Amino acid sequence: MLGPGLRKLLYAVLIGFALLCVNSVYLGGVTWLEWLHDASYQNRFYQYMFLIHIVLGLALIIPVIFYGFLHGRLGRQHPNRRAVKAGVALFSLSLLLLFSGVVLTRGIPVFEIKNPDTREVSYWLHVAAPLLVAWMFVLHRLAGPRIRWHFGAWVAAVSVAIAVVGFLTMHTEKQTLAEPIDFSPALATTASGELIAAELLMRDAYCKDCHADVHEQWSHGVHRFASFNNPAYTFTVAGTREKALERDGNVEATRFCAGCHDPVPLFAGLFDDPDFDPDHPTAQAGITCSVCHGVEAIRGVKGNANYVLGVPEQYPFAFSHNESLRWINQTLIKANPEFHKRSYLKPLHRSTEFCGSCHKVHLPVELNHYRWLRGQNHYDAFNLSGVSGYGITSFYYPKATQTNCNGCHMPPRPSDDFAAKPVDGVLSVKDHQFPVANTAIPYLLDMPDWVNERHREFLTDALRLDIFSLKHGGEVTGELIGPIGVEPVQLERGQRYLLEVVVRTLKLGHVFTQGTADSNNVWLDVTVTDANGRTVGASGQMNPGSGEVDRWSHFVNAWVIDRNGKRIDRRNAEDIFTVLYNHQIPPGAADSVHYAFTLPDDTIGPVVVRAALRYRKFDTHYYRLFSGDPEARNDLPIVTIAEAEAVLPIDTAGGTSTGSEIPQWQRWNDYGIGLLRKGGTGELRQAEAAFAQVEALGRADGALNAARVYLREGRLDEAAVALNRAGAFDPPAPAWSLLYFGGLVNAQYGQLEAAIENFTRLVETDFSSGEQRLDFSRDYRLLDSLAEALTTHARDERSDPEKRDEFLGRARDVYLQALVLDPERASSHYGLAQVYALLGDTERSEEQYRLHDRYRIDDNARDRAVTAARRSDAAADHAAEPVVIYDLQRTAGP
Repeated sequence: MLGPGLRKLLYAVLIGFALLCVNSVYLGGVTWLEWLHDASYQNRFYQYMFLIHIVLGLALIIPVIFYGFLHGRLGRQHPNRRAVKAGVALFSLSLLLLFSGVVLTRGIPVFEIKNPDTREVSYWLHVAAPLLVAWMFVLHRLAGPRIRWHFGAWVAAVSVAIAVVGFLTMHTEKQTLAEPIDFSPALATTASGELIAAELLMRDAYCKDCHADVHEQWSHGVHRFASFNNPAYTFTVAGTREKALERDGNVEATRFCAGCHDPVPLFAGLFDDPDFDPDHPTAQAGITCSVCHGVEAIRGVKGNANYVLGVPEQYPFAFSHNESLRWINQTLIKANPEFHKRSYLKPLHRSTEFCGSCHKVHLPVELNHYRWLRGQNHYDAFNLSGVSGYGITSFYYPKATQTNCNGCHMPPRPSDDFAAKPVDGVLSVKDHQFPVANTAIPYLLDMPDWVNERHREFLTDALRLDIFSLKHGGEVTGELIGPIGVEPVQLERGQRYLLEVVVRTLKLGHVFTQGTADSNNVWLDVTVTDANGRTVGASGQMNPGSGEVDRWSHFVNAWVIDRNGKRIDRRNAEDIFTVLYNHQIPPGAADSVHYAFTLPDDTIGPVVVRAALRYRKFDTHYYRLFSGDPEARNDLPIVTIAEAEAVLPIDTAGGTSTGSEIPQWQRWNDYGIGLLRKGGTGELRQAEAAFAQVEALGRADGALNAARVYLREGRLDEAAVALNRAGAFDPPAPAWSLLYFGGLVNAQYGQLEAAIENFTRLVETDFSSGEQRLDFSRDYRLLDSLAEALTTHARDERSDPEKRDEFLGRARDVYLQALVLDPERASSHYGLAQVYALLGDTERSEEQYRLHDRYRIDDNARDRAVTAARRSDAAADHAAEPVVIYDLQRTAGP
């Protein structure tokens, strides 16, 4: 049935498939090893073999179709029907094999298959089809002429030989130098131990070829403008470099900044030059694609750029100037994205620790020439929250916890990019703009409106306001009138009142306002007007000429000072010493803010109270500094995060409030939380009363939070009774909260075995349900409580040395577990030092005492600086009071 020409074509097809088989054995072996060990074994040899696989596959399509058509036409009437049927099946499966391969190349050169589900099905068809083709080939030949098995044996032997050669070329780990380059005080290092050429970290245009949408998002994000292309950062780091050069004779201390902000010039060895040009291309690079995606490991949870940076291995012809070769490179990536994915997207990129490597900061001695100090810390704030499901003390736990930072800061965006995946039926990518709160950079750099709009969307309703109540006499301890909108209100002219506004965090997994809390401009804008529109009182007003907010307003910020009590007003981290006050609000918590006013005798009712939480990235003082204009008006964008309004009658009882749609128990609870967090004696009394109202409304939260108040005050009997009530509700308070606070009560009562049991259950029990994933073994405060109880119990076991050492051993292990989670926790080091001392290990005990001394707060020095700060700034001194009452009718001040 085969003429000479057709026979030659058959031999060509068979040889092609034989070569493809040889090639596939090697490729399949590598894939199997990667699946077995969850590691990447692909290298340059593999990539060339894969390229050969594509070329052979494409080259076989036409000959197979041509041969199958001619051979089928000649043999369709052949009397050997078994051979005919097997031949038709063989031809069909061969086409399935070849065209599923075309789909896996995303359809080159005719069309592009983007749906990952389609490619997944094609992959498994492509894997299964060769086995079926081989089977049908044997059946087809068994029905006809004798099979030449020796040919298959040679193919198998060559396949094994090629596979062995390929496997011998594999390398799984990169060798580092014995003495890698030191980038301290940044904790970063490189995988090779050597500098990295700048061009290897500045390949953003290469990424854009396949990831246009992602590149567009990144190019308008704050990571892109983290370096000297950011005017605010340039001003600050220039000052720090100038001071370091004057003080140390070099600028090496500012590597502290560069590890996260200026990775390209740092790892290229350019940053240490005191004359480094801020306009140098590397200074304008920001945090590039290759920097983030080149991180190969996170070396711990200390932050300060504690990562290992490498240069991802590329496919052949990645940076060729020849368009055809670059097209081949892109074809390889699209056909075999797994190597690209393993190189650029590792499991660590989905971890909180990856983000924490730069969003957790400590100020090292090399920078401040003083001592170790904690800086901004998104990482631990998230881990100790209910949002992550790790924090044991949270007031609220969401129904769906977040496993990492990306859940909020990288929302899906519709896209047809190379890496797009279906989200709710729409192909999408993770937003690489990282919408956050920096509304200044888009404005300063004149970015498109959509950029700032995404930041606005992210900020809006991240918190909420509730104009909750009034109190007679303008004092915290006055008789409460409220909640407004629920209980009737009737103001009296000539009387003085305390207005209470509650600020509650909603959509945050970390403290608000985290990050640059010393220069963020976040304040409460409160006005009281009568029916004629006359202003009765106001706070948080802005000077229309300068854009500066009245300094006697309530700011949601941290007032950070140097050792002389002077405010850190230019982000000069090298001078940070301590805080005068910290008005930031944790996730799932609240703050209760007090305002006093006297209702004039001629007030026309009703009175309208309006409150708004305003956000601006930088305050006016800092804006003028980095803009270089001491008279500049601060015209940075202002976002209103939340608003509230209350209408209060004078002549008749009633009143409305926009907060009345919030569940009443939650209004009382948030109000109480705000008072509890302040912790003053009068405010704790008011918090206790607020939680009693929550309890009366049928919520276990009231009794549970009352127990928190009692524990704060040492009223253990009442705390125990309150916890019992909280557990008796339907539904009861969360089991984990009852165990934890019950453990604290037991420990303070000296019932150490019961306390240890409580804390141990929390560490070892999985309380997760559905999307609410809880793991309290990651809360080092809980671990400290357990270890402390174990240590105390060990001291009581003097008569039984074996049992004593058992408790001490457990305490040691728990403290070590806590220090894995936070190696800089002073209390854990102190507790561990005591344990080692009791075990007789003097050397380890002294080392832990040294670490405790390194990380502890220097209270004496702090007190001197705080005293100086309070003397020098009346508005800041007022805001730092234990109980702050803002006067809505303040007419003058120092």
